Amino acid sequence: MPRPIARVLALLELLQSGGIRTVAELADRLDVDERTVRRYAGHLIDLDVPVESVRGRHGGYRLGPGYRMPPLMLSDDEALAVLLGLLTSRRAGPTAAMGTGTVTATASETAAAKIRRALPERLSRRLDAVLGSLAFTAPPGEAAAPDSGVLLPVADAVSHHRPISIRYTAADGRRSERTLHPHGVVAHSGKWYLTAADLTAGEDRTFRLDRITGVRTLPGSFEPPAGADPAERVLTGLATAPYQHEVTLRIQGTAEQIHTRLPAGVAVVEELPPPSSADSETEPWSRVELRVDRLDWLPAVLASLDRPFAIERPAELRGLVEALAERLTHSARRSASAHGHR
Repeated sequence: MPRPIARVLALLELLQSGGIRTVAELADRLDVDERTVRRYAGHLIDLDVPVESVRGRHGGYRLGPGYRMPPLMLSDDEALAVLLGLLTSRRAGPTAAMGTGTVTATASETAAAKIRRALPERLSRRLDAVLGSLAFTAPPGEAAAPDSGVLLPVADAVSHHRPISIRYTAADGRRSERTLHPHGVVAHSGKWYLTAADLTAGEDRTFRLDRITGVRTLPGSFEPPAGADPAERVLTGLATAPYQHEVTLRIQGTAEQIHTRLPAGVAVVEELPPPSSADSETEPWSRVELRVDRLDWLPAVLASLDRPFAIERPAELRGLVEALAERLTHSARRSASAHGHR
């Protein structure tokens, strides 16, 4: 379980100011309960910080005499993991859960600033390249930071428009070496992607970072395409990837309304122009395309939209929707008394 780094560091700063701090005072300053303060103190003790517990009416915590926080020493992987974690917590909303407490967006920002000030200039520049090249498709969920040996050189190449060579292992296990013009790094649904012009294949492609090894920066530079949106490229690529079933629907509603149940990574939604004779009060219709391996989950999702829809293809989906409707109708008409319930 991740520890609330910002507040543990804040506790250490309070204790470094000297004297005995009561648990009640620390809880008030950190905006947590007293039990959480004791847990934070335990975290510091685990890190060999000499936190002393003082008993009695005015007891609390203090630091052992002469202790000062040592200089921050982080490896590339550690610094990258911490800063990406703080960035993720800021994107997750005004407050983001971390363990049993919360860390505010302001606390995340100040903690990240402190860490970056303490980093060597070489590493700071490389991390700036990562943060400058990174995009999120939505507030992210749980996701481990990618291998810094891949992310750092890739992000640097994105930032400075430099071509790279990579070794890549496809989903089917095939291995290849490719020359790319990298456009952006995207975090989506717990995975990390690189969008790039694949000079080997002669087309734009999306690559999983966890399948990339052996990144090598090549001489020269390139001009990135105008208006490129790496996050949109990833979502479109996922939604149009080849699957067993191609589904086409017409649903009454806007793209925003439809994406509440069929997200952009699953469905491509195109709002249709209204017929010339249509009432201006009538909601618009949209054309929805999906590629899926299974159809059995779609009827329930369509029902949850609670909007008129028409199935263009496949015919098999119509049968599944009709079967769901029959089951729901049968359940609604079933008499409870017929099954022993009075």
